[in-house]
Amino acid sequence: MTLPDALRAATVALAVSSDTARLDAELLMAHALGLSRGDMLLRQRDLDPPATFAALVERRLSGEPVAHIVGTRDFWTISLRVTPDTLIPRPDSETLIEAAVDHFRDRAPATILDLGTGSGALLLAALSEWPQARGLGVDASPAALAVAQDNAAQLGLAARADFRPGDWADGVDGPFDLLLINPPYIGTDEPLSGDVLRDPPSALFAGADGLTDYRRIAPDLPRLIAPGGIAAIEIGYAQADSVSALLVAQGLAVSVRRDLAGHDRCLIATHSR
Repeated sequence: MTLPDALRAATVALAVSSDTARLDAELLMAHALGLSRGDMLLRQRDLDPPATFAALVERRLSGEPVAHIVGTRDFWTISLRVTPDTLIPRPDSETLIEAAVDHFRDRAPATILDLGTGSGALLLAALSEWPQARGLGVDASPAALAVAQDNAAQLGLAARADFRPGDWADGVDGPFDLLLINPPYIGTDEPLSGDVLRDPPSALFAGADGLTDYRRIAPDLPRLIAPGGIAAIEIGYAQADSVSALLVAQGLAVSVRRDLAGHDRCLIATHSR
């Protein structure tokens, strides 16, 4: 079987359970070959499928996320190591970085805080965007912090990124020019499917209504947002009104940004003028 044939066969098999079957097959093949996906696609007619590819496809068919199989995930302009100890970074979360880039179009944030940093995706993406900035990532999981620290080192950002264990903003002194916050926001009774089932439950669920952690975070935001700064906060697609109400009650001004699918995805909180 040629490599293109192997990719086609894997795509058909994976399509039963994956909405991104072709991409999954290409990423797994590139990993098996030890190449980037781009290099593999350019050379696919000159390469033979390795014997290890079939086992990788079987792992994906069993429900294991591609990011866990290959050990990495691209996010914004960086590539991150991911493990079952962290939330897999997803394109929807890039909406927070897009909001920050738009806000700081004519200047750069000097200080960045990432609450619930996980793999470090948001903080490290922001630090790669603004080379003079420094940042702090906070997470309750020691295992997640270890992954974030390793990612910072691999990306050459360790000198500008500090990580510490913590319970959201408790004990964090501000203010910061940019806050990036992606808390758990799924209600405990909401049905889930797909790769999200392999994410740590502590990174997903936030009480019956999905708002428990927003209620914890909101009161600290006025003291943590520097004048002229923003907090970019990820939300579930139906949570804009409920989370906005929590932020407005703290005296903040709030606007909504949608993701590429057109869903409400990011709330931008600033000090009221």
